[in-house]
Amino acid sequence: MKRIGLHISGRGSNMLSLLDAMDRGEIPARCAVVLSNVPGAPGLQRAEERGIETAVVDHRESASREEHDRKMLQVLVEQGVQIVCLAGYMRILSPVLVRAFEGRLLNIHPALLPSFPGLHVQRQALDHGVRFSGCTVHFVDEKVDHGPILLQAVVPILPGDDEGSLSHRILQYEHRLYPLALKFLCEGKIALHKGKAEIRMEPEEYRSALRELVDTGEEP
Repeated sequence: MKRIGLHISGRGSNMLSLLDAMDRGEIPARCAVVLSNVPGAPGLQRAEERGIETAVVDHRESASREEHDRKMLQVLVEQGVQIVCLAGYMRILSPVLVRAFEGRLLNIHPALLPSFPGLHVQRQALDHGVRFSGCTVHFVDEKVDHGPILLQAVVPILPGDDEGSLSHRILQYEHRLYPLALKFLCEGKIALHKGKAEIRMEPEEYRSALRELVDTGEEP
């Protein structure tokens, strides 16, 4: 069973979806530690209420991004973490962490990468007039919102959508997509190979998973 480290900066919505999936036995893993750069982040209390180890490494107490990431890495190593999931972690990682967990470091982004990296992505999508948005789980590399893509969920942009309504519908699919991507990684059904996320499962199993990740325009 894999040991997972979850990085948060805020309320931990995606953190909770991952923890719930682990508790239900859907992911062959358990959370070893929830780690935050923000003292008092609401997600820390939620993790503690579940009896999960938490730690805070305040980035303001480090002179550089690299120094901060070395402190984070020390916690992860002490807790025996094998896979790291960024779940609303609002810091750009340095090569210190990225290289230490190459192929074992995931992020979720609320857009269909490589389109619309960065912030305010639903506003970007609406401004560009695209017809579909969604979310992406990808391996983290040394660029922002970049790296080999594991899975994506597709959400249509409906007439009358604004940034809030679109964000809300996409979030429902983030909570489906991230646990599924982590499950496949833990089971060896997706792996980093020659710079790409390689699918290592039969087509029907993959198609079955994808059916749950395409929005018909109704609430999931």
